[in-house]
Amino acid sequence: MSWNPALTPGCPNDIEADSIETLIVPRARDIGGFEVRRALPAPRRQMVGPFIFFDQAGPAEFLTGQGIDVRPHPHIGLATVTYLFRGDFHHRDSIGSDQIIHPGALNWMVAGRGVSHSERTSAASRQGPHSLFGIQTWVALPEAMEDAEPVFEHHGKKALPQIDDDGVRLRLILGSAYGQTAPATVYTDTFYADVKLDAGARFPLPDDHEDRGVYVIEGEISVAGQVFEAGRMMVFRPGDPITVGAGAKGARLMVLGGATMSGPRYIWWNFVASSQERIEAAKDDWRRADWGAGLFDLPHGDDQEFVALPG
Repeated sequence: MSWNPALTPGCPNDIEADSIETLIVPRARDIGGFEVRRALPAPRRQMVGPFIFFDQAGPAEFLTGQGIDVRPHPHIGLATVTYLFRGDFHHRDSIGSDQIIHPGALNWMVAGRGVSHSERTSAASRQGPHSLFGIQTWVALPEAMEDAEPVFEHHGKKALPQIDDDGVRLRLILGSAYGQTAPATVYTDTFYADVKLDAGARFPLPDDHEDRGVYVIEGEISVAGQVFEAGRMMVFRPGDPITVGAGAKGARLMVLGGATMSGPRYIWWNFVASSQERIEAAKDDWRRADWGAGLFDLPHGDDQEFVALPG
């Protein structure tokens, strides 16, 4: 099997150091008693392709009865991507979706003109000690989708394309890469994958996407003679052939990217938009709390509380 017919994998050390356009060291953020590492947006880089937000949640351990409670909150102009390595989340939203997400599956919620949702540790998991480890990211929507009605898709682990070849195991979460296409509906050129590498394995990034980034989840990789440990994101120069090599203990990566957006995006709290006016309108609507009469309603089955507008 050829990972990428247009790319001949070479030694990672053959890559020039300036092929790494941006190195991002995530910042720790508290989201209400639980710490995340936030890689995007970063001071030197807002987006990688359409990806405008990237949080690592965990790894964290919880005692019986404990868990994560991300209370109902709003979104516009983006699609949320929830992907777990360990643990679970109970997703409920204002269009009626009610879904438990398990490791290796995909929750894809397209906010469009406006949606609210909550994500909480399931009641089943709270019955005993449990752990949580995963990635939450947002994909900015093209202008044509900003006023669309919200939609939700769930795709189980077995529905996502997988490739297993020469020490590389890849699950394609979103978009297209390596001759495979994931089932979720995307609106711009996109790729997003979970990649496990055996010790010493080499992995070429796709060369048919404009923006490409790698986030190291576990282990370490070498690129251009440099070693990068877990908790680092590298964004690469467009067009350069890139191959990464796993360290002595192997590695796990999230690879992401796609086409750059057609124009700038504004981001404030949970809102993303092509204009500041859209964000101001969303602020006013959530602040009014006139559920069901404007942009926002509360999640079905989880409407007894909500996160207030900051400030």
